Amino acid sequence: MDVNHYRFRSRWTLTAPAPVVYRALERVEDYPRWWPQVREVTRIDDTAGTARIRSVLPYDLVVVLREERRDPAAGILEVTLTGDIDGRARWTVTPTEGGGCLARYEQEADVRKPLLRRLAVPARCLLRANHTVMMRAGRRALAAHLEAV
Repeated sequence: MDVNHYRFRSRWTLTAPAPVVYRALERVEDYPRWWPQVREVTRIDDTAGTARIRSVLPYDLVVVLREERRDPAAGILEVTLTGDIDGRARWTVTPTEGGGCLARYEQEADVRKPLLRRLAVPARCLLRANHTVMMRAGRRALAAHLEAV
């Protein structure tokens, strides 16, 4: 097992309709407005941007996100990640009964940031918990953002 390889999965149940959630998630440059841990997003071009992310632990991750798939009909957004982590991330947004939706997040990545690579074994559970905290905060923040719009 590669200690610098991670797989994350999150499920966000939201009361907003799937198309509304999809539109919010596809506007990555707006994430810093509602998701506190996404500190900055800078567009490179129409299909790529740089993001700076920081959750509870005192380190930033800087990644370039490149769009691989944007399929509103299927509710799929997929990007490749390069930089402090290399891999893929994917949102799948599907409607649920009652008019809400389920937003599933899947990420598979290898850590490249030297400090995090050195801490891979002793801090693995902290790094996973840090991601969990970020995703929980993101779900709450997106729900609040969509209610305010």
